[in-house]
Amino acid sequence: MSRKNSKTKKKKPSSDTRQYKGVLDITRSGVGFIIVPQLDNDILVRPNDFNTALHGDTVLVKITSDPHRTGRAQGVITEVVDRKQTEFVGKIDLNKNFAFFIAESQKPMPDVYIPLDKLNNAKNDDKVTVRITGWEKNKKPTGEVLKIMDASDENEFAMREIILENGFPIGFSDEIQEETARIPDALPKAEIKKRKDFRDVFTITIDPADAKDFDDAISFRVLKNGHYEIGVHIADVSYYVTPDTALDKEAYQRATSVYLPDRVNPMLPERISNELCSLRPKEDKFTFSAVFQITPKAEVKDFWLGRTVIHSNHRFTYEEVQEVIEKGDGLYKDEVLILNNISQRLRKQRFKKGAINFSSQEVRFKLDDKGKPIGIVIKESKEAHQLIEELMLLANKVVAESVAKVKVAKKPVPFPYRVHATPDEEKLLPFVEFAKKFGHKFDTKTPEGIAESFNTMLKDVQGKPEQHVLEQLGIRTMAKAVYTSDNIGHYGLGFTHYAHFTSPIRRYPDVMVHRVLQEVLDSAVKPDKEMEEKCKHCSERERAAMDAERAANKYKQVEYMQNYLGDEFDGVISGVASFGFWVETVEHKCEGLVSINSLLDYDDFRHMEGDYALVGRRSGRAFRMGDKVRIKVISANLAKRQLDYEWVLTSGAKPEEGESEVTKPKKEKKKTSKPSSKAAAPAKDKKKRKK
Repeated sequence: MSRKNSKTKKKKPSSDTRQYKGVLDITRSGVGFIIVPQLDNDILVRPNDFNTALHGDTVLVKITSDPHRTGRAQGVITEVVDRKQTEFVGKIDLNKNFAFFIAESQKPMPDVYIPLDKLNNAKNDDKVTVRITGWEKNKKPTGEVLKIMDASDENEFAMREIILENGFPIGFSDEIQEETARIPDALPKAEIKKRKDFRDVFTITIDPADAKDFDDAISFRVLKNGHYEIGVHIADVSYYVTPDTALDKEAYQRATSVYLPDRVNPMLPERISNELCSLRPKEDKFTFSAVFQITPKAEVKDFWLGRTVIHSNHRFTYEEVQEVIEKGDGLYKDEVLILNNISQRLRKQRFKKGAINFSSQEVRFKLDDKGKPIGIVIKESKEAHQLIEELMLLANKVVAESVAKVKVAKKPVPFPYRVHATPDEEKLLPFVEFAKKFGHKFDTKTPEGIAESFNTMLKDVQGKPEQHVLEQLGIRTMAKAVYTSDNIGHYGLGFTHYAHFTSPIRRYPDVMVHRVLQEVLDSAVKPDKEMEEKCKHCSERERAAMDAERAANKYKQVEYMQNYLGDEFDGVISGVASFGFWVETVEHKCEGLVSINSLLDYDDFRHMEGDYALVGRRSGRAFRMGDKVRIKVISANLAKRQLDYEWVLTSGAKPEEGESEVTKPKKEKKKTSKPSSKAAAPAKDKKKRKK
């Protein structure tokens, strides 16, 4: 994976005999590349020099030869620092005296030797999950069978493979289960006395209909001065998950729950997430709370942070709350309508102060009892969702602001902020030029100007043909939010201080936030010197979870579209690269690739980066991101999680007179078939490695 040279030349490894720490990326051909952040180019490693390392492992590598003409050095792996994955899915190859496990992986890896006493009743050709238990140099790895799987259940096999290949274990060890089982159900009276008691205050939860863990609740009452007291109560996971226990170490390693279409792979065992910490109705629960005094105009006059005990009166679904809001009537309508009014006012204030208003849609699959997709549901963010969202954002912001004010030895307290950088100029400027073609002007002089320009554009494009393309491209210009102790603010939300406080059941950074906040409240801060390293780990695990979720959604899309091979659908071009364009079907929101090779009969197409388009050299016909097209489903490959479409020429698809002049390419440099790094391609499609 070659890197572009920066203006400041980085040190090349030619005369450097030190070992470097990096991540091993194994290509399908079996050759490896070590990605080292501080080097310009990756280090080539031959399979014989992997020294037990597997794809995705963090390793130490020693340079053994100077860079070749490509600028890439060659090396050998000297140590595996951290394994990305120790559990795999595949098949058993059983012989008379021994057995081997053959992984079903898209990346090459050696077979695993399974002693006969570690087969756990697995037979020849059984589909199994295996854990690597040992690996001596120059030998095959050794493992044990963890689970025999139903060979006919392809969905179970695929989902497990996706979870494992992204470095998340399935299930919890006996040690952790036993540790969790020993936690008593009853809330100790001595602990209740230490907390502010909200059990007599009206409290509700609002969650999806299929939710099993409820990690946030809202309390409400009217004060004598006419202000509203609104409490944001969060499951007190840090009370149950204490530092340095086996449970805590496992939660940290996972760092996040993973949400796939048919399951959740949780960060914490169900005893914690669904029972002890879940804010179930009619039960006393320990919480960590942010309680606000707010005027009817949504001005925050005062707040309090601390540990509490609550008793939820009712569990609402989003749909039930939305019905109360729309009809103005229903259960607890007075409280719900006031809370909604406050949240909408907070939302308006937030956008006025510079938050960017990207709309969000969530595509969910309807599944049968075997996990097969039988339908697709598109969920949009409505006022019921925004009611919870705005109150959670307020709590997160106030917690971060409160901790940021504290200094220890005149230095800020190490804290896991959630930050979001300003847009990258390299991505922003081409987008600004593209938006100009639709009449949208951008003020790029200041971050505030950029945010205001985005909001003006997003408001103006509502309902217009270019809405989809500009929204999608706008999102892609944005930096990714990460965890770090270096607070640079959250650009997208328009907050100078922001942290994740509200979901400790499913995110480890929230647990860290609770711990630091309690130290601040106790005036007993112990600065964590490893905070930044922990933040990097949590950010990396979050990205891995997102990759898993994307892969699982893609699998379900392919599985669903297998029913429509040969059928035609209307679609919208959702990404463009030099090797083709992606189309998302209007009806199903399923994305597939139209290869440039399938267009050769029509014209010779070239990639126009600035126009986010493929343009025919002879006809001037353009396939531009956001264009509506007709496609045919020609292939649905479950193993590769890949959909292939073919463009269908319709009577209305012919270029109008003069179109070739409008879209005629400027003088082009010669291009290779390698996808451009600036292509508006979906993030999940990896860039091809430059050899």
